[in-house]
Amino acid sequence: MKAARSIVCLAALMLLSSKTVLADPIDLTKARVVNLVRDKQVLRRSLDVLQQEVKKRSGIQLPVVAKLPDAGQPIIVLVEENDLSLLPAPLRALAASMPEIKRDGYKLVADRNTVLIVGKDARGLLYGVGRLLRKLEMRTGKLSLANNISIASSPTYPIRGHQLGYRPKTNAYDAWTVAQYDQYIRELALFGANSIEIMPPRTDDDVTSRHMKLPAIDMIREQSRICADYGLDVWMWYPNMGMNYTNPDSIKKELAERHEIFANVPRLDAVFVPGGDPGDLEPDALFAWLAKEADVLHKYHPNAKIWVSPQVFRPTTAWFDAFYKHVNNEYSWFGGVVFGPWIKVPVQEIRKRIKPSIPIRHYPDITHNYASQYPVPHWDLAYAMTLGRESINPRPHDEKAIHNAFDEYGSGSISYSEGTNDDVNKFVWSDQDWSPETPVIETLRDYARLFFGPDYAESGAQGLVALEQNWRGNLLTNESVDRTLMQWQALEKTASLALLQNPRFQMGLIRAYYDAYTRRRLQYEMELEAQARDQLRHPNAGKSTDAIRQARIILEKAWKSPILPEYRLRCVALADSLFKSIGAQLTIEKHGAMSGRGNFIDNIDIPLNDSPWLLSQLEPIEKLGNEQQRLLEIEKMLHRTDPGPGGFYDYFGDPASWHRVVSDVSWADDPGGLKSPRISFGVGLVGEEWVDEIKATGFRGQITPRVWMKQAQALYDQPLKIAYSELNPAASYKIRISYTGRFRSRMKLTTDDGSVIHDFIQTGEQPIYEFDVPKAASADGSVTFIWACGEGERGSQVTEIWLMPK
Repeated sequence: MKAARSIVCLAALMLLSSKTVLADPIDLTKARVVNLVRDKQVLRRSLDVLQQEVKKRSGIQLPVVAKLPDAGQPIIVLVEENDLSLLPAPLRALAASMPEIKRDGYKLVADRNTVLIVGKDARGLLYGVGRLLRKLEMRTGKLSLANNISIASSPTYPIRGHQLGYRPKTNAYDAWTVAQYDQYIRELALFGANSIEIMPPRTDDDVTSRHMKLPAIDMIREQSRICADYGLDVWMWYPNMGMNYTNPDSIKKELAERHEIFANVPRLDAVFVPGGDPGDLEPDALFAWLAKEADVLHKYHPNAKIWVSPQVFRPTTAWFDAFYKHVNNEYSWFGGVVFGPWIKVPVQEIRKRIKPSIPIRHYPDITHNYASQYPVPHWDLAYAMTLGRESINPRPHDEKAIHNAFDEYGSGSISYSEGTNDDVNKFVWSDQDWSPETPVIETLRDYARLFFGPDYAESGAQGLVALEQNWRGNLLTNESVDRTLMQWQALEKTASLALLQNPRFQMGLIRAYYDAYTRRRLQYEMELEAQARDQLRHPNAGKSTDAIRQARIILEKAWKSPILPEYRLRCVALADSLFKSIGAQLTIEKHGAMSGRGNFIDNIDIPLNDSPWLLSQLEPIEKLGNEQQRLLEIEKMLHRTDPGPGGFYDYFGDPASWHRVVSDVSWADDPGGLKSPRISFGVGLVGEEWVDEIKATGFRGQITPRVWMKQAQALYDQPLKIAYSELNPAASYKIRISYTGRFRSRMKLTTDDGSVIHDFIQTGEQPIYEFDVPKAASADGSVTFIWACGEGERGSQVTEIWLMPK
């Protein structure tokens, strides 16, 4: 079905493209806007949007008339489908000849000197204006459009939006003014968004920040008003932050807060209450509370619904059974189920467990790079350490793949966003919710044409694609990183001052410089590490301390003689500019970022090689009084990963070892890793559930080997399987395992023949474990190791394996 629809769509696009190329563009520089929309509730702000956005980019003020001028005058006509009778016969016939449109749909047709926009309804008119703005060539004093454009389009899914939370935990939103929210919501609507999700003042966050221009209670009222002005739906993410939802006094307090919040916002169409993260409740208590919350909600917004997600950090079968029972009761106040981060069950299974009449809304995490719903597949550790979890992250092709893997199971999506870092992803996702067949490059060309200018439609779009390619594969060998910087530097040289100061352009530019700087540093520092190791391998007789001192000098060159300072300075300057323009908080001290929330400039100098661990090991070795003992400890350090003759060593943070990881499901079918293994980052600290940044520190605070920061992972109770072949059938083996990662789950290890290597153990207290492998398990020259967690655990994590003959 999807394939057939794609072929039809592709053919239509090819036909449209060929017509556009052959026809001369329409000169709209002196065009008039003919407004035939009589109902102000339909027109809303669509006319203002058209005039204002054109004037910003061209300086042209399009005049508005209420009647069609004489023939020959270029015109842009706005009309509602119900009023097609107001058009002259030729235009009426042209509109009628186009395919039928549905709710929120529009027709956009350009013929000779006329551009016609027909809106099915108020939103359809706005989206038609949006598509026109995306296709217009707007230059100073000049306005044109490719001729023979003919588009009749209606959205595939009814829910299309993004979360814009005004709270300190975001990396920019808390610094915005009312005008900035208005502009951003408008721009999202130009690409088909019809919903904006806001947040109450009290969440799992601070109440205020140094950046906030208004108290949160006032800003969410403004956000709601802005959406109402544009005719967009307003959702509210409202977690349960109270201590008790069964105690009458606690309930009374919580309901009083809901009265205040719901009365404060002029429009509210839906409330999304997560089942957990934060606010874990048992389903019986959760749904009893939601019924009370619904009564308050309907006092101020009678048609609003409450949606809920089965989102819980440590889920059990009993919890889900009770949840689905309540969902399938179809309470009158219930809107549907939300599928988002940290939901154990794939959306396909949720669709099977709930009644067909109950809608599912996707809540995709488009903002995070790791420790998230859809992490970057096999992301290089150097990127995870520097760019971190919440950096500027255009992933256009990944986002389309993720969207299209699951879109058919829901009614659309409202994305999980923490700021401007995921800006490109928002526009890609909105276009996919409108039509999953939309080519990514079409969205990116429209994005670049509208926000960078028509001269950068192609080069800007390809530059964004190149940034995504920077994150593919091994950073050390990814030569495209340097080419990406060349592309962006070429754009930088030709850009006007206005474009150089454009925040969206700067977000692409800073990533290009940062990625190239990180790659060059990684190459430099890995070479220094190799030199230091060579120095330690071949000390002069009786001179091990000299070798240690020389190795230290070599390793310290990384920060005492840094490379490419001009790249670093460019990144810092761009970060400062982004803070001034859009409040992007890329450092903690200077910009007021929260740790792990987009402050990647703070990590620009973090060591990328194993120097922290090597130096921490060399310090006590140097103090040993016995030369022979020093040499033994140095050799032990240098041979840490050596499995010995006939042995095997694998590091599962390295894609080269993933041929051993067993999976029957591809990333394309399971990008969230709910049914297949994926990578994860972090060493794990005793007593800490969450670590904001990836550093070589773990367990009780000691410095650890670099590799312990990245591991293979299977979520929840999914087994993690790692297979070895070509073993010696006559040999007996022992297995050494490093268990690192932030989950610290209770894990059991067995083999494919049923042998138990170890029963459930609580990981996280120590990194290295060693066990005998029963000879029967590898008697045929192969063995598959299988890790499993107990119910309610977060998942299995395995970093290294040494499989060694006894």
